[in-house]
Amino acid sequence: MQSQTNYAGIDISKSFFDVAVPNGEQYRYYKFSNDALGFDALLKVLCIENQVLMEASGPYYLRLACYLNTKGIRVSVINPLVIRRFCQMRMSRAKTDKKDARMIAEYGKAEKPVLWQPPQQHVITLQQMEALMFNLNKEYTALSNQLGSFISSGMLDRQLEGIISKELIHKQVLINKLTEEMQQIAEAHYSAMLINLQSIPGMGKKTAMMLIVLSGGFNRFDDYRKLSSYIGLCPRIFESGTSVKGKARICKMGMSRIRAMLYICSWSAKRCNNACRELYERLLAKGKAKLLALIAVANKLLKQAFAIATNQTKYNENYSKYICF
Repeated sequence: MQSQTNYAGIDISKSFFDVAVPNGEQYRYYKFSNDALGFDALLKVLCIENQVLMEASGPYYLRLACYLNTKGIRVSVINPLVIRRFCQMRMSRAKTDKKDARMIAEYGKAEKPVLWQPPQQHVITLQQMEALMFNLNKEYTALSNQLGSFISSGMLDRQLEGIISKELIHKQVLINKLTEEMQQIAEAHYSAMLINLQSIPGMGKKTAMMLIVLSGGFNRFDDYRKLSSYIGLCPRIFESGTSVKGKARICKMGMSRIRAMLYICSWSAKRCNNACRELYERLLAKGKAKLLALIAVANKLLKQAFAIATNQTKYNENYSKYICF
């Protein structure tokens, strides 16, 4: 007879984490340091029937999740936005670490989430490189704009201009180096997948590589809709009854950089990708806005990429219906 699952919730931060462990109909609450000593102390209050739930709070959850996994404790990692919406549905107003830990446990009882699997080291490395490159690009753009405004004033000191120019060159060198290293890692582990994804008309190498990075080699999601939701590419319709008719907008609860890359890909895909072109023209014929049509094309590209990656095949428009294009 299978034992009943008891869901324990963890609200984690950089230095500490709060735990709500089920005790009958109630919970026992603990607070531990987010380090090896705290991990060992947590293990003493858990049992094999516990399935631990925690939010994907930046990088802070990863060490604890990996530790518990190696000790045979089942772990689920949940998008913080999902927990927030769950708390709102329960009309929970109090906001404390202890209360958050309990609500995470309550989410487990209600939704029975799937188990989390530790990512491979090269996946973590690629994701960390991508995060660093994203910040470097932001810094480069900000510094370049500042230099432009200083030059426009007509009173920029030559020495200051030289300092800013050197810093821009330095950042560009770092960006180029990171890009090259990311490509080398991606090609070492996902060479066939990269080639297959680039066979999709409208899909470029950088976009293909970024999709692989964010999806963990398309292993983090079992359905393209979940990946689309994670990226934030789903169009959000704001309508109610006959009086409320808001504009359809892209949902911005995901990754802005990959959204932008897919959106740019949609410009060429609506011309050279038959399925995307048909979708784009059909939506325009129905009176939909061009922006919404392009978002739909970007989502179609993501659907094609998911099918290509999971079926381990190249793009073939003649067989699109068999691989969910």
